[in-house]
Amino acid sequence: MSEHTEGGDTAVDLPIRMLGDRVLVSTKGEDAERRSGSGIVIPATVTMGHRLSWGRVVALGPAVRQVVLGDRVLFDPTDRPEVELEGSSYTLLREEEIHAVSTAEESSGDEVGMYL
Repeated sequence: MSEHTEGGDTAVDLPIRMLGDRVLVSTKGEDAERRSGSGIVIPATVTMGHRLSWGRVVALGPAVRQVVLGDRVLFDPTDRPEVELEGSSYTLLREEEIHAVSTAEESSGDEVGMYL
């Protein structure tokens, strides 16, 4: 898949065009193990109450104003519609269902992540 930013529709070439204030989010690579502040590895299988999830914006509708393609966003994954496109799963959100946008720079993966 190649990058595509022309027209603001998609970050990757997907066979879909978003409408209204809809945002398509990929959680690929976001559900992996985490590290605590002291460096303890927390496996992805551990559940800790109700947790929000991080995802990467891959497609936007024309009415979306606060997020841009490629943003890492925080959202509640409970009861959210999912769609499978070209073998990958994506979560469909309204812009108002996004709680926050990460302002952290991309890291090499060796550092402690941002968790709320």
